[in-house]
Amino acid sequence: MRVLLDGLHRLYHRLGVLIREGIKFLAVGGVGYIVDVGLFNLLRYAGGEGPLYGKPLTAKVISAVIATLVTYTGNRLWTFRHRARSGVAREYALFFALNGVGLLIALTCLAISHYVLGLTSPLADNISANVVGLVLGTLFRFWSYRRWVFRELHDRVPDPVAVGD
Repeated sequence: MRVLLDGLHRLYHRLGVLIREGIKFLAVGGVGYIVDVGLFNLLRYAGGEGPLYGKPLTAKVISAVIATLVTYTGNRLWTFRHRARSGVAREYALFFALNGVGLLIALTCLAISHYVLGLTSPLADNISANVVGLVLGTLFRFWSYRRWVFRELHDRVPDPVAVGD
């Protein structure tokens, strides 16, 4: 019976950590989303036809890179601060590489919608890149950041107070 209770306690703790990390990840991602979508639309449509009006993929790359800088900082300093630190250069390189995969997911959605399906309105571009692409990319990012960038500490159990901040 004691083994079962210990197992349930560990499961409860792990789920609590996962939920708290998920909520923080979404909050940081929300800020990144505002930066990404705002800059994407500014580059595409500022003043009617923005500086990158005819280049939706270029505008998306620029907005995503700036948003990545914002989200790395938020995730390292808040979401995953209780996890192992493996060096800023390593984490940053992995974060950008995995964010690049997430960006490719969003760009693929945008390219299919814009160039294959011919849906070229501002609404269509935003739905394909910033809704469909974002949801798919976010699921990939959360999983991959936890697995490869901000790894668990294996020599101790995370402090529930630090995780819950």
